[in-house]
Formats: sequence, structure tokens, C-alpha cells
Amino acid sequence: MSDYAPPLISADRVIGGRAYDFSRRVAVMAIVNRTPDSFHDKGRTFALTKALDAVRAAADAGADWIDIGGVPFAPGPDVSPAEELDRVLPVVEAARDLAVVSVDTYRPEVAREVIKAGAGVVNDTSGLRDPEMADVVAGTDASLVITHSLAAPRTLHPSPRYDDVTAEVGAFLRQRVELALARGVRPDQIIIDPGHDLNKNTYHSLELTRRLREITAIGYPTLAALSNKDFIGETLDRPQQERLVGTVAAVVFCVLQGARIVRVHDVAAAVDAVRMTEAMLGLRGPVHARHNI
Repeated sequence: MSDYAPPLISADRVIGGRAYDFSRRVAVMAIVNRTPDSFHDKGRTFALTKALDAVRAAADAGADWIDIGGVPFAPGPDVSPAEELDRVLPVVEAARDLAVVSVDTYRPEVAREVIKAGAGVVNDTSGLRDPEMADVVAGTDASLVITHSLAAPRTLHPSPRYDDVTAEVGAFLRQRVELALARGVRPDQIIIDPGHDLNKNTYHSLELTRRLREITAIGYPTLAALSNKDFIGETLDRPQQERLVGTVAAVVFCVLQGARIVRVHDVAAAVDAVRMTEAMLGLRGPVHARHNI
């Protein structure tokens, strides 16, 4: 992967008890939300039985990681930390033997409990808005995703403005990485995410994608969380449930710019796209090689 992508800080990692060489592998992260107001699935997996079914289906479809969310980023009704834990802990416990478990939370008290329950990744969409999150992860085996956003989760931020969105996102991520390191998080625990569509309009997200190499050049494994997002829908004039092809195109483009983790709703399609991209880059061989042999 180093032939086309920037070099990595700590490419070889153990996450959730599983070994990863991010110089030669891209991880596919599935999304399972226990929320009634989630962005894409609109509460389809809010019921515990549905969430557990989705976990098993994602693992069967080849997901490397499963990202479990109990509170959406977008504004909505208040969810207490206790309720968030009630939503996510049973799913963490069910998923931890099937794949690397990530929990999408911005609350340190929730992160502390899900790490104890077996989560290998804390996916903080607030970008360490509460520095205590770094304290919770420091000294554990969990990884920390640091994501760019302008406003706190659950907060309106209409008409965001940037002079240079990619440069500003990159500066934010570098600063928050330094904060994490200063509070004891190890370099091999850190993952970064530019936060497609989080307090960004479609032009911003398209430019971030086009210039993603400037983000991956920071050196930490980069997560591209762009599945079915509005910048894809607005670019193609497609409603929520008709964005799969656009999502796959964006996933492949981000991998070619050095993204090491992609966060998706449609696992099987993303796994095929990522594995084919890896093969074309010479990072893996075919499962079978019979044609004209």
C-alpha cells in the first residue's frame, strides 16, 4: 500500500484482539445503530433482536469491524448516558466474538463501560471535545477514532463556513492528536476521521474526498465514514435508499487516497469493492485462479 499511499505511524496493530497490517489491508466497518432516529436506517435496528440480527448478518457478509451506536450525531431528543449504555452494551457483548467492536460515542463514561465489555474501538465523533475521553482510552488496549466536527453532537450548526476545508480539517485533527498523545494515548491507538458531512456541505465533503491524501498524510490510519451520506445523494440526485453505487465509488476512491477503514451500511457490496481494490493494488491475491491457467 505504501506504493500509492502515505506511510503510516504504527501500521501493524492489534485491535480488539485481532492483528491488522494497515499497510496491506483495509478494514470494512459495518454500522449497527440502536437508535429510533438514525440517519440512514430510520430505526430499523433499534429493537435489540433486530440489532443482534444485523450484527450476525454483518459478520456473515465479511465485516471486519462492527460500529454500534446508541445516539446519533444529528440533533434530536436527549438520551441519557444510562440509556445509551442500555442500548449498546448488549450489542457489544453479542458482537465481540464475531468482529472488532467499535462504539460510536462522545461520552467518556460510556466509553469506559464499553471498553470493559469488550469494545476494541471508541469512535468519538466529537473529536475529543471532552478531553476526558483520551484519559479513558489511555492505558487500555482500545483504539480511539478522532473525528472532525465544528459543533458538538446533537447540536445544530447551519451553513458551516471554511476558507480551506481540507487544511482546516487537517489542522484540527493534528491538534486533537497532540491532545490525545499528551494525555497518554499511544500512537498505535489513534485513528483519524475527517468527518464527511459532519458540519460540512456537499461541496466541502467532495473537496475533502478529492484531497483525502492530505488527511491520510498525517500518518494515522484514516477512517472514511461516507456511506449513503447526503453529499452522495445531492451529487447524484438520489434519495437515501438509492445511494449504494455512489457509496461504493466513494469507498474505492478513498481507499486509493490511503483510507484504511471504511464505514458502511451495505457490507457485502463494500467488502467486494474493497477486496477487489486491494487485489488490483497487489495487496492480496485472488481467492481462486483458474481462468486460462
